[in-house]
Amino acid sequence: MNNIIFNYLLKNFFKNFLIIFSVFYCFGIILNLFEEIEFFKNSNVSILTPLLLTSIFVPSLMIKLLPFILFISSIWFMVKIRNNKELLTLKIYGYSNIKIFLILAFTSFLFGWLILFFINPVTSSLVKYYEKTKSSYAKDIDHLVTVNKNGLWIKETLDDRERFVTSNNPKMSIIENVEIFELDENFNLKRKILSKSADIKTYNWILKDVEIYKSEEGLVKKEMLEIYEIKSNYNYDSIVSLFNNSDTFSFLEILTNLNNLITRGYNKQFLNQTLHSMMTLPFYLFLMTALASILAMHTMKRSENYKFIIIGLILTVLIYYFKDLSFALGKTDRIPLTLSIWTPVIALSLFAFIGVIQINEK
Repeated sequence: MNNIIFNYLLKNFFKNFLIIFSVFYCFGIILNLFEEIEFFKNSNVSILTPLLLTSIFVPSLMIKLLPFILFISSIWFMVKIRNNKELLTLKIYGYSNIKIFLILAFTSFLFGWLILFFINPVTSSLVKYYEKTKSSYAKDIDHLVTVNKNGLWIKETLDDRERFVTSNNPKMSIIENVEIFELDENFNLKRKILSKSADIKTYNWILKDVEIYKSEEGLVKKEMLEIYEIKSNYNYDSIVSLFNNSDTFSFLEILTNLNNLITRGYNKQFLNQTLHSMMTLPFYLFLMTALASILAMHTMKRSENYKFIIIGLILTVLIYYFKDLSFALGKTDRIPLTLSIWTPVIALSLFAFIGVIQINEK
């Protein structure tokens, strides 16, 4: 009998989850499809291209919304079994409030880890394809930046010339072994700049130990300077932001290849931030299910349904803004970044612990 009840709880719990997930997924498809159509409105592509990109992008979006989707589906499930007296029947068979809560919450917790290990690698690959495909249709290709195993490569168009920059061994805002080629409108080499290092923290790059080669009247002149400054369209923050799409990294990729990614030039702080943010997913699923159980089991009165549903929606909004506030404090170095990611989880855990004690007494 216990196995039958256990299977019944999980079956109906996930049934409600799939229904709510499907509703959110359809809304995501519709809203993102309008965005993709707007992007491609002046391009010679068929409607299949926006549809394909939408179907590729939305799964990643759903993972971000998963805690709130699970919260809504958990509330719906708990209201149903409470209103049709199934909750009382479960108690007769020895399933107390705390036991039901533990079954659903730990199922959500395990579900979160399954998402990270098996679904997230797929969605991250899809997002990579999405970004690559959209970039191929981007109109503004005068400025290009790429980072690979050979280092940093930049192409930028200035007022009267083209500039190509290559370097290796990027260390935060310092790049080393810099080579800069500047070409005129006819792609003739105007000058070549070699530098042992460059500080690219601002748009005014500071080059050190510089050699400048200029072509004048068929002769190549060499000039050597200790310090030389050039103005660029990029600084360190703008370059890093181009590659800081956390959706393109999978949990397993960061977990197993963190040092390799740092060696390739990715920002260590960004990778650690992404890793910890992903690790919070199972805990948020656990806590969202806990909050839904606490609200639903607080009272058996049907008249309270609308009241706790409204409270639940307010809580989700507060949790969303609390996460943003905590993360902002971490980004501005008010508190450690890792702590800012886990602070909402810790605060919700304390709130959930108090609530679970109360429903266990009922």
